[in-house]
Amino acid sequence: MFGAIGMTTLALSAASAGELTISQWRVLVVLGRVDTARVGGLATAVGVSLPSTSRLVRRLERRGLVTTERDMEDRRATLVRMTRQGRNIRDSVIIRRRAMMEAAIAARAPSLPRGLAEGLTAIARAFDAYE
Repeated sequence: MFGAIGMTTLALSAASAGELTISQWRVLVVLGRVDTARVGGLATAVGVSLPSTSRLVRRLERRGLVTTERDMEDRRATLVRMTRQGRNIRDSVIIRRRAMMEAAIAARAPSLPRGLAEGLTAIARAFDAYE
């Protein structure tokens, strides 16, 4: 698991020139699964406080990775959407991380017992669900 986190961090650094934090990445992951999210919902999904999430969203918005607007159904709430640029960075990180995992498995595959390499490949694919 720590290896997967390390690979995500490396892929994140390469894709965003080191300017995207893990918490900001987590916001993009959540937004990649839904079209629109309220800041409060993002806070719950990311596991940080509402004020911290608001700051994360503002930073992402300044970078052009998300847009925000008032929720017309609940004017106290703010809706957040990922921009095309945000989606491009998210996709780039996922592609880089997947390539790193596959390379790591391929480098070890010849020395692994038969069937284990396939199992590790399945595990690497399962990590994609957690982006």
